[in-house]
Amino acid sequence: MKQDFFAIVVFTVAVLALTALTDSGVWLTFVMMALYAGLLAQAWNILGGYGGQLSFGHALFFGVGAYAQALGQLSLGLNPWLVLPPAIAVGALTGLAVGGLTFRYGLRGSYFALVTLAFAEVFRILAGSVSFTGGGMGLMVPLHEGLSNMQFGSRRGYVHLLLGFVGLALLATAWLRHSRFGAYLQAVRDNEDAARAVGVNPLRVKLGGIALSAAFMSAAGAFYVQVFQYIDPGIAFGASISVEALVGAIVGGLGTLWGPLLGALTLHALAELTRNLFGELPGISMVIYGVVLVVIVMFLPRGIGGVGRSLGQLFGFKERFRV
Repeated sequence: MKQDFFAIVVFTVAVLALTALTDSGVWLTFVMMALYAGLLAQAWNILGGYGGQLSFGHALFFGVGAYAQALGQLSLGLNPWLVLPPAIAVGALTGLAVGGLTFRYGLRGSYFALVTLAFAEVFRILAGSVSFTGGGMGLMVPLHEGLSNMQFGSRRGYVHLLLGFVGLALLATAWLRHSRFGAYLQAVRDNEDAARAVGVNPLRVKLGGIALSAAFMSAAGAFYVQVFQYIDPGIAFGASISVEALVGAIVGGLGTLWGPLLGALTLHALAELTRNLFGELPGISMVIYGVVLVVIVMFLPRGIGGVGRSLGQLFGFKERFRV
């Protein structure tokens, strides 16, 4: 745990140092969006990688957090900093509700994945049908730049905010690697019946996992609202959010600490490179995601993070290459 904590501190300091050396909006935006993708992947990895519950509808928690953040400011007139904790809590509670309805009846694997996808689609339709969400037009948060309003004049401020979220997600993941709860979660992932036989309560453990995962996903949604000042049902509950989260985790390496962040960074860099080479071709990012995912599954089943682990095992330095 101490080594993981030290590595997270080094990573945080390195990002802060790199962003302090430049005022380039392009570079700061790249770092911000890479960290954003990393947060999505890390949130999905908690449930999908460590819990073994593959979700196709994590956009549900993203959208709930985004709308809670926007509505708290627009309808209740609250300060964004005050809205943020309740928005994250609402996402976690939504995760508990979904988990209670699915895990209680033993849904797992493809059944759980399809149910989560259905939940996200139902919420997308509902958000487009009711008036308080703005319907299909969505909601626009007014721009009032300032630290007190969680709206910064430079991308650097958003990088710092997002870095805090990512750091907390990494700490939570490191805790899962070394805590008793994390051991229970991985035991349920590997063999639920065997875990139950030795006294583990699979329902309680999986509910804890989905709540933690949903909380970080909701934080990403709240962050999105503050950066872009707009949210609509298609963005909030669309399949693209779920795909970005799960593909980043799978490409980087499921059930690892740094894998999802590496996967998200790789995919984001590929998307930017493709955009510069081929322009704004419709759907090109999804094509890249598909190709990269097929290649990773075929040739790197452990993901990018698993390469270091395999090298460590090959040369006898397993701990050094642990991700």
